[in-house]
Amino acid sequence: MSLPATALLPDSPTTHPLLAAVPAIALPDLRRLALPATFAWYGLLMGGWGGRLTAIQQGLQLTHSQLAMVLLCTGVGAVLSPQLSSRLLARFGSLNTLRLAGLALPVVLTAAAASPSLPLLMACVLALGITASSFDVAMNGLATRVEARLLRPMMSRLHACACAGGLAGVTLGSAMAAMQVTALQQFSLLALPLVGLLWLCVQGLTGMTKGIDATCDTGAALPIHTAGKNVGPVPAFVLPRGRLAWLGVLGLLGAIAEGSIGSWSGLFMKEQFGASDAMAPLALSAFSLMMLISRCCGDALKAQYGARAMVCTGASAATCGLGIVVLAPEAMIALAGFGLAGLGLALVFPFVYSAAGKESKLALASVATMGYAGSLIGPPLMGSVAEGMGLPSTMTCIALVAATMAVIASRAQLLK
Repeated sequence: MSLPATALLPDSPTTHPLLAAVPAIALPDLRRLALPATFAWYGLLMGGWGGRLTAIQQGLQLTHSQLAMVLLCTGVGAVLSPQLSSRLLARFGSLNTLRLAGLALPVVLTAAAASPSLPLLMACVLALGITASSFDVAMNGLATRVEARLLRPMMSRLHACACAGGLAGVTLGSAMAAMQVTALQQFSLLALPLVGLLWLCVQGLTGMTKGIDATCDTGAALPIHTAGKNVGPVPAFVLPRGRLAWLGVLGLLGAIAEGSIGSWSGLFMKEQFGASDAMAPLALSAFSLMMLISRCCGDALKAQYGARAMVCTGASAATCGLGIVVLAPEAMIALAGFGLAGLGLALVFPFVYSAAGKESKLALASVATMGYAGSLIGPPLMGSVAEGMGLPSTMTCIALVAATMAVIASRAQLLK
C-alpha cells in the first residue's frame, strides 16, 4: 500500500536527505477525466462511422434510395434499443451495460464496413443502432448520477466532449480516405486501441461511480450487494408519462430539428444560393461548431439561470436563426442563421437527459426512446415537405418545431 505524501517527513529514516527538500507533488486525479473521455470516445466512433459512410456507399455501389434504407435501419435500431437497454440497466447497472455495449461497438462497425451486400449491411447497421443507442443511454445515466453526487451541472460540458469527438472522428475518416485507407482497414486498425481506451475509461468510472450505479427502475437507491440481481419486472415498452412526458416531447422535437438540419442544410445551400460542393457543407459545420461552443458554456449558464430558462431561450434563438436562414438574401447570412440555430438547440439534449436521469434509469430510457424516434422520423418527414413545397418551406417547418419547443420547455416542471 502506497504512503501518502505527508508521510515523507525529513526525520523519517526511510527518506533520503536530498528527497526531504523536494516538496510533495499532488498528481491530478485522472478518474475525473474518465467520464469526459467516455463521451469523447463515443463521439469519435460515431463521427468515424459518419465520415466513412460515403465510402461504404461507393464500395457497394448503393443508390440514394438504398442508402436511405440503410440509414432507416440505424433509426429503427435506435428506437428499439431503449427497450433492451432498460432491461440491461435494471439487471446489470449502467457501468456494466456501458462496458458490454462499448465492447460490441467496434466489432459492429468493423462488420458493417466488411459487409459484402446490402442485406448484410442493413443487418449490421440495425445492430449498430441498437448498440450505439444502448451505450448512449448507459453513458448518460452514469453522467446524471455523477452530476447529482457532485451537486454541480456538467452534462452540457460532457455533450460538448461528444461533439468534439465527433468532429475528430469525421476529420480522421477524411484523413484516412485521403491516404487510400479503406473503411474496413480503418475500423480494424482502430478496434484494439479503442477497446484499450474504453478499458481505461471504465477503470476510472468504476471508482468514480462506486455506490451510485445500482438503482432500481423507480430511481430509488439499492444497496451495493443487490447490483446485478433481478430487481423486478421491466415494462416491455417504456414511454414517458405525466410530467416526464414534457421531456419526452422536447427530446422528440429536438431530434427532429437537429436531424433535419443535418440532412437538409447542405442541399438548401445548393438549391437556394447555388453554393459549391465545398461551401454547402459549411452550413452543417457552422451549426455543429456553434453547438460545441454553446455546450462548453451551458453548465455555467444552467447554474446561473436554470435549465428551463436556457432551453426556452435556446429554442427561441433557434427559431430566429432558422428565420434568418429562410429570409437570407445571400449564403453568408444563411450560414450565420444556421450557426445561431446550433447555438440555441445545443442545450436541449444535455438538460433534458439530465432532468430525466435524475428521476430514474427507466425515465431516461423512455425519454431516449422519444428522442430516437424523432431522429428516425424527422429527416424523411421534412424531406416530404421539401418534395411537395420546397426546401424554404422545410426550414420554416423546422423553425416552427423550435418555437413549439420553447413553449413546451416553459411548461416542463422537471427542467430545473
